[in-house]
Amino acid sequence: MRLWPRRQGSSLDLLVVGLGNPGREYAGNRHNVGFMVVDELARRHDGSWRSKFSGQLAEIRIDGHKLALLKPETFMNESGTSVGAAARFFKLDPDAVLVIHDEGDLDRGRLQLRLGGGLGGHNGLRSIAAHLKTQDFLRLRVGVGRPGRGDPRPLADYVLADFEPHDDADSLVWNAAQAVEKLEAEGVERAQATVNRR
Repeated sequence: MRLWPRRQGSSLDLLVVGLGNPGREYAGNRHNVGFMVVDELARRHDGSWRSKFSGQLAEIRIDGHKLALLKPETFMNESGTSVGAAARFFKLDPDAVLVIHDEGDLDRGRLQLRLGGGLGGHNGLRSIAAHLKTQDFLRLRVGVGRPGRGDPRPLADYVLADFEPHDDADSLVWNAAQAVEKLEAEGVERAQATVNRR
């Protein structure tokens, strides 16, 4: 059984939002892992990007389901402006919005898929919750870990630094894209059983 009977009045099954900051100088940052994951999904499913909703939008199909990928270009703290506009346009309920973001409280490489939950001090999530008027949207938390022993950087500086070779960002992004495909195919509960166990 699939999670996404298409909502009445909506042309879309799922809006997948990757969080990040626009600009070449941020492209390799841990904080931009959401952008990296939706870029990977667009690559896998022949999505092409165009400017819309104060961001970049690509529409793809997976197994007959229509998904939109969104990269807000408002900077992280104002992500909700872009996400709210897209959700209204596509007439989506919040539980048909999946937000992919970095998570310092998860070990590097761990993934956690959930519906709702707290905002964890993440300004992008806070902005989205304000614009959707609820915290009950889907999240895929991508673990980037914290500074290692002897690393004096605060977490904010760590996530705004580029992935390093030992982080194996390619595998992290690949696994996160797989998690989105599993969610699309199997629904939240079955996907969680696999994704959250890794």
